[in-house]
Amino acid sequence: MKFSLTNFSEAFGSIKANPLRATLTALIIGIGITALVGILTAIDGIKLSVYDGMEDLGANSFDVSAFAKKGRKRHGMENKRYPKISFSEAMRYKDKMGNKAIVAIYVRVSWNTEVKYGSMKSNPNINVFGGDENAFYAKGMDLVEGRIFSVTEIEFGMPVCVIGPELSQTLFLDESPINKVIQAQGQLFQVIGLLKKTGSVANGSGADRAFVVPIRKAEHLGAGRELSYEITSVVKDPLLLSSVMDEARGIMRTVRHDLPDKVDSFEISQSASLAASVEEVTSSLQIAGFGIGLITLLGASIGLMNIMLVSVTERTHEIGVRKALGATPLSIRIQFLTEAVTICLLGGGLGILLGISAGNVVSVFLGNGKFIIPWVWIGLGLSLCISVGIFSGLYPAIKASRLDPVEALRFE
Repeated sequence: MKFSLTNFSEAFGSIKANPLRATLTALIIGIGITALVGILTAIDGIKLSVYDGMEDLGANSFDVSAFAKKGRKRHGMENKRYPKISFSEAMRYKDKMGNKAIVAIYVRVSWNTEVKYGSMKSNPNINVFGGDENAFYAKGMDLVEGRIFSVTEIEFGMPVCVIGPELSQTLFLDESPINKVIQAQGQLFQVIGLLKKTGSVANGSGADRAFVVPIRKAEHLGAGRELSYEITSVVKDPLLLSSVMDEARGIMRTVRHDLPDKVDSFEISQSASLAASVEEVTSSLQIAGFGIGLITLLGASIGLMNIMLVSVTERTHEIGVRKALGATPLSIRIQFLTEAVTICLLGGGLGILLGISAGNVVSVFLGNGKFIIPWVWIGLGLSLCISVGIFSGLYPAIKASRLDPVEALRFE
């Protein structure tokens, strides 16, 4: 079965002769393709946003944190709950690691702090963190203005801070926050730096609403509470990551005084494993989105088949004339299939454009603001358009090719 330029030319002629019907049919297909491409594009955009957030952490880093999982009960008794990582333990780990990795220590002091500047105040949803000189680099937090903490400010826990863009916009509107004095947790802090906007999914730390202070100042702010310090280690050579992680486990076991016959009282997690988890989740979302799009497209194909059957009935006399002039059943089938495929491609092209636009609107709203062109889904959309055209047009084309020419000529 061959599709020639003549077939497509005749298909366009038939479409021009019935513009309203052809437009409605193309729109049916367009809606199905919009749903398919739009959902998959949105998922790709959101996934890209998550990966961009994790890229800053790098594939050559790992985190050491308190053991968060409680474990299952055995013989009616719950497994032992291990203590959180203390500041002194984190500092001993950092000293013992030496130059094997760049070690950053940070701690979350509060999830719900209210920050004030003059008569302005933020919502009570500001995240107060403490960090050392490597925390900004290790967590992928870049500055757009100002500077990070000096060694002196970290060592003496001075009242300085680096804030996120959302907090800056709330308190200072379009003014620069640098060198302004703000109040948080009953104390005054001088703003020395402004973080770059990262989006709500990046870094998993709420950097846009962050209020970062020197690590020793965070220790003072959390006095009387058991803070859980977290450690990020960045290895210079990714090929050495595995061996450095093994060495880090040994160092941490020594710092935590874990007995040789006991399990680790802490967790070591790698950003690569987090990326694998994200890939697993987004793959499931893509399968679900593909299924939803296919269901929508199936409904569109049924609508197209119905309209093509109506077209066969309306053009029965024309088919009779063609057969009387020598047209073969094969050429009739090809003609109707070409018309169905052409309508699908017209609708599919519109659907792809709408799908890319809608998908990017969703991903920009939920992700990092990057516009993406999903070439894979564009190719898939065009392939499905052709497949739907053949599927929807096959039965009407066969029906048209089997019409008796004498009876068809008598049809009014």
